[in-house]
Amino acid sequence: MRLIGKHKLEKLKRKNRGNISLTREIDKLIVDIEMNEWKSKAELKTTRSDADCVHSDGFYFFNLNVNRTMILVEFEEGEASVVWVGNHQEYENIFKNNKGTIKKWLKDNNWI
Repeated sequence: MRLIGKHKLEKLKRKNRGNISLTREIDKLIVDIEMNEWKSKAELKTTRSDADCVHSDGFYFFNLNVNRTMILVEFEEGEASVVWVGNHQEYENIFKNNKGTIKKWLKDNNWI
């Protein structure tokens, strides 16, 4: 699968250089995305049990150590786009642990 916005994940790695657990999780996520051609949510969940579907258009949050990363997975297009990355505190401040707030943010940022 083609990963669009990989530089955002690389930036998160650089920012957290001393956090070996997080950098390993980021590397694993990149490999999992690039090496798979998921055709369904079930296939994705088999590979990445930390994937949390937050919108029916294929938006998922992944838990990477103590960070949350939103990635759009387009099953038909064979692409995954990094939409948002941040730590859990930033996630709670922006998205309020609420799918309605996530949907509004996606609309406001022209993702849906």
